[in-house]
Amino acid sequence: MTVVRPVELVAEGVRYAVGGGRMLLDGVDLRAAPGETVGLVGPNGSGKTTFLRCVYGALRPAGGRVVLNGLDVAGLSVKERARRVAVVPQDAVGAFGLTVREVAAMGRAPHKPFWRQDGPDDARRVTEALSTVGVEGLAGRRFDELSGGERQRALVARALVQEPGLLALDEPTNHLDVRFQLEILTLVRELGTTNLLVLHDLNLAAAYCDRLYVLEAGRVVAAGTPGEVLTEELLAEVYRVPARIGSHPVTGAPHVVYLPLG
Repeated sequence: MTVVRPVELVAEGVRYAVGGGRMLLDGVDLRAAPGETVGLVGPNGSGKTTFLRCVYGALRPAGGRVVLNGLDVAGLSVKERARRVAVVPQDAVGAFGLTVREVAAMGRAPHKPFWRQDGPDDARRVTEALSTVGVEGLAGRRFDELSGGERQRALVARALVQEPGLLALDEPTNHLDVRFQLEILTLVRELGTTNLLVLHDLNLAAAYCDRLYVLEAGRVVAAGTPGEVLTEELLAEVYRVPARIGSHPVTGAPHVVYLPLG
């Protein structure tokens, strides 16, 4: 059985700029408690994916810091960080021709020298991860032949094989039909990891996230539970859309109904 040890994520004053000094992130503070699912929402260009990349190390912040269980990740090696944070992208680059098992086995790389072959323990962990996400029957299939939902499950399996405490997910439901969207987000919540998700769909964010951070122009403009954050006033101000906020008839979570523009 895969052992999950969720971590605490704390981001303090994270800043990131591009050429010409244009600030994409301007002092972002965020916290995710161990085992919590936190959503990053906001309009296009607000800095969500940039912040996520700063958390998992694809980008180096120009200021501030990202801390995992008290350790500043800037002081960690690539492998040390990968043993703590796993990324679930929208799709896998470089997986063409690989089987589902081979894609999942990539997650063992942070735990061994590059020259060492997978051993029985590595194979066991891969099998357990594939079983956990429900794709053990697809282990021998080519990754690029799978449906979108199946590929996302395989990518979650790869992340689990890393044995991380934090999962960073960039639009994990993008391009998936409704059933697969619900399945993937349900699966992520049940893993026991700390989860940081970039989401565009506010109703999915309200249903599956414990807390939300709303970004606009690189700054956090609202943070709290979905019920605290998702207000008609915020949608009008940040998203520039009229909306009505009700309650989901089954779960009671906030439910956004968008109104015609004008």
